[in-house]
Amino acid sequence: MPSTTELTENFIESHPSIKDCLKNEVINYSKLSRKISKELGIQKKSSIEAILVACRRYSFKLKKTKVLEEKIMNILKKSELEIKNKIIVVVIDKKIYADYLIEIEKKVRKTADTFYAIEGVNVFTVIASEKYLEDFNKLFKKNIINVSKNLALITLKSPESMENTPGVVSFLFSVFAENNVNIVETMSCWTDTIFVVSEKDVSPAMNFLKF
Repeated sequence: MPSTTELTENFIESHPSIKDCLKNEVINYSKLSRKISKELGIQKKSSIEAILVACRRYSFKLKKTKVLEEKIMNILKKSELEIKNKIIVVVIDKKIYADYLIEIEKKVRKTADTFYAIEGVNVFTVIASEKYLEDFNKLFKKNIINVSKNLALITLKSPESMENTPGVVSFLFSVFAENNVNIVETMSCWTDTIFVVSEKDVSPAMNFLKF
């Protein structure tokens, strides 16, 4: 059976608004302890006191994460945003000849256009400009599993300090989720973090990615 401390921390974790208030030290610990004890059905005086202690300890833990968040924000404030529209994502069965993939990559690279290939266990996922969709259809034919159109590529170019700062990418994922923007594909290349989203989500993304 979980301890009172574990129950308290789980409760806080499942209530982001309470967690934020604890992190920013704008909460009444006594009222919070009574609320948690009531909702957990453990309203003995000793239990409430134990919950109060657990809340204060957890708040201390969150202070450490707040310092990390400040580091993350400093990095993101120095990051540059780049947007490219008219992007497609093509999922291709790995049964195809790799030479075909190299062939289309060479064609795209000659024009210095967008091309990213991710190799999975059973498929290749290719991110490219939609102008090459016909080439994909000709080369891969029945080996194309799925094509997503009307997409945009968002690239966040960050300082080198990002490499040694934990939590930057997870923080970005949480920002997209909080703003109800779906990430179709994502990848990273050293200090570049790349997101593929629907073109309709570009405008809101440009707003919430301004740090």
